[in-house]
Amino acid sequence: MKLGRLGVWYGTDKLDGAQLRDFVRTVEKNGYSTLWYPESRGYESMSLAGYLLSCSEKLTIGSSIANIYARDAFTARRALATLSALYGDRFVLGLGVSHIPMVEGVRGHRYDKPLGAMGAYLDTINKDVPAGEELPVMVAALGPKMLALSGAKSRGAVPYNVTPKHTAQAAAILGPSKWLAVEQKVTLETDPAKARALGRKELSRYMVLPNYRNNWLREGFTEAELADGGSDRFIDAMVLWGDADTIKRGLRAHFAAGATHVCLQPVHADGDFAARDRMVVALADT
Repeated sequence: MKLGRLGVWYGTDKLDGAQLRDFVRTVEKNGYSTLWYPESRGYESMSLAGYLLSCSEKLTIGSSIANIYARDAFTARRALATLSALYGDRFVLGLGVSHIPMVEGVRGHRYDKPLGAMGAYLDTINKDVPAGEELPVMVAALGPKMLALSGAKSRGAVPYNVTPKHTAQAAAILGPSKWLAVEQKVTLETDPAKARALGRKELSRYMVLPNYRNNWLREGFTEAELADGGSDRFIDAMVLWGDADTIKRGLRAHFAAGATHVCLQPVHADGDFAARDRMVVALADT
């Protein structure tokens, strides 16, 4: 399997079945290699993957991420095998440890130490895989230890909410033989106030999660820059905005830093799917 150069990341729980089908076709028609989707409180991840795959002919579908607390590793391995067999090896299983509120608050599970939990999960998924063969499994890794684990026990990493500085560090840890698929939020908005307002609204759900905050602090942002919705410098780093050429330069910075794949996430006003699709079309030749 080849992951390809450019993909799209999108919160699919915002869409009904017909809207999902239309969006998949828009992404595929514009030449993107991969569509990534999260595990939400709406659609179940593996069921959704099957539907998205059925709506496309050649598009790779990637979970970003499937929560390791939502299904045991044996079930995840069988889901990967099933989807791969039925849809021509077009599914990438992106895994993540999620966050304490989603695991303990929503699911009622105990949230274990992330590194140990992910390592044990990958060991089970990789059990009996022939030597020299790697399953299309990736890890939502941010910190250096989780990045090293993803390089040792999976095809690579799918970092989220990161900058090219983090991409360079991740590439150095993973090495050249691994996949590094980086998510980057974008909005085709040239008005600074409007663009940053969209960015702050989109990022608000992540600002309270320790996993992301700790990583942003490692990247060099300060607590003050993460307060009150985020400083302009922080928002501008997290959400590329401006005209298409400006955004393309920002996306290419991830490639220059060592990303093997970049998945852009369109950020737009609620329900403005026309704006989303304009971004997908405008940035397809990055």
